[in-house]
Amino acid sequence: MIVRGLFWAAVVAAADQASKAAVLAHFGARGCVNESQTFTRFFDLVLTCNRGMSFGLFNESGGPSALVFSLFAAAIVVLLLIWLSRTKSRLLAIAIGFVIGGAIGNVVDRLRFGAVVDFLSFHAGAWYWPAFNIADSAISIGVALMLIDGLLLHGRED
Repeated sequence: MIVRGLFWAAVVAAADQASKAAVLAHFGARGCVNESQTFTRFFDLVLTCNRGMSFGLFNESGGPSALVFSLFAAAIVVLLLIWLSRTKSRLLAIAIGFVIGGAIGNVVDRLRFGAVVDFLSFHAGAWYWPAFNIADSAISIGVALMLIDGLLLHGRED
């Protein structure tokens, strides 16, 4: 199962980095700037950088936050790799791969830019969901799959 999980981790990390490169190219940017382009009444393509954690928590952090968050994510990846090496469930292997790939995609940004590049912005009227990216989506999907595996499938082999 480790090969299956690592395959999906690589796919997610590559898709995340490719999508971020495309957005940076679209806006003609080389790094963290604030840009926005409206596509529909509920979706904007934005270029923004999150220096904090999920949903913009601690986004105003400066200094060593990129290194601290990167080290924290690296520790989580190591724990997930240990879990992945022990799993016998295909679904759980894919789920762990999604989370690992998403974490790696965001760590690459933190090391390159000192922040995570976010670009998908959905809203309803004046209510805006925090901007996110492919890595964030993969982490959320991976955690949802872990819950399905643990709660509904009880970790049995697929």
